[in-house]
Amino acid sequence: MSVRIAFLIYNGVAELDFVGPRGVFFASNWLRKGQDHLYLVASSMEPITTLEGMKVPPDYDFQSAPLPDILIVPGSADPAPQLDHPELLAWVEKSSRRCTWTTSVCTGAAILLAAGPAKGRRITSHWMMRDALRAQHDVTVIDNVRYVADGHLVTSAGVSAGIDMALWVVGQILGPEHAREVQHALEYYPEPPYQLEATASQSKPATLAAGR
Repeated sequence: MSVRIAFLIYNGVAELDFVGPRGVFFASNWLRKGQDHLYLVASSMEPITTLEGMKVPPDYDFQSAPLPDILIVPGSADPAPQLDHPELLAWVEKSSRRCTWTTSVCTGAAILLAAGPAKGRRITSHWMMRDALRAQHDVTVIDNVRYVADGHLVTSAGVSAGIDMALWVVGQILGPEHAREVQHALEYYPEPPYQLEATASQSKPATLAAGR
């Protein structure tokens, strides 16, 4: 079974928001001998400039991109430009309709809400974004979790939480044992040198509502 995995990118996107999950799906694909198709999608074929100043060329624009089985919508320091980008929101909505899984990292949840897939759903996001999302009254925002699954929609908290979310999705598609092999290949066993008190998204690994 081949899986098409699309990563939305745009000017100002946070690197780890898409590179972290892409590393998970890349490792999974490597273990599967290259069965899957991973690709970056932007509004045009011009390289985008990330939050930290990296230049990244997309593989497809919105017109040429294959419709994905899995969509990853990363966040940024300020999602406002994307929320005022009709073409981007239309592509996210169209892609989500045929996806097996629609996902976001960090403030990417705001894009999913503006585009429609997150409306009326249980979601999470970066701790700095959650109150703003909650104020819109058309979602239920969950605190103190790394990711939330509601049906085919999976949203994750800030930045590094996207890696956890991607591993969970891999496990849902290909089984927990394969996901453990991916985790082992990446040596993803976080032990940060500076421990903080359990706040924001640090206190629980996940909340699953109507998860598949």
